Amino acid sequence: MAARLKETYKSEVFNALMEKYKYKNVMEVPKLEKITINMGLGEAKENAKIMETAVQEIATITGQRPVVTKAKKSIANFKVRQGMPVGAKVTLRGENMYEFADKLFNIALPRARDFKGVNRNSFDGRGNFSMGIKEQLIFPEIVYDEVDMIKGMNIVFTTTAKTDEEALTLLELLGMPFSK
Repeated sequence: MAARLKETYKSEVFNALMEKYKYKNVMEVPKLEKITINMGLGEAKENAKIMETAVQEIATITGQRPVVTKAKKSIANFKVRQGMPVGAKVTLRGENMYEFADKLFNIALPRARDFKGVNRNSFDGRGNFSMGIKEQLIFPEIVYDEVDMIKGMNIVFTTTAKTDEEALTLLELLGMPFSK
């Protein structure tokens, strides 16, 4: 069964974008390419268990096992050596991407404390959108009692849109709760 958000894109969003921007070719219509979730864990250098729980939490949230990222250079001030694990990231594409986006827009973000909407100014100039989440507890899969420490994460939506305006329209039509 196809993801609900993917069906919405095919039936409603695609036609709305085609109408609004008057594309001559169907290949010009912007679409979500991938979603990247990154969790930086500088504290993992003292405690390896933090990395294990972070990897498990990201896998639970996304349904895909993350890659452990390692430090590229040694930095003495931060007590980091080259090759030390410093984070975890996962790149979602296809059905997993649409399932995660649907869950994020409709379940997780409204559960965030004092949530008034996502900032519209987080586009990079090329049609990609970045946002940060302060705690992983907003996802329903995370059991509050089993969390040893609150960790934040960065989420990047990569689109095929040429401009930020097109990407904003795409994400709005998909259901991203932007602030007014």
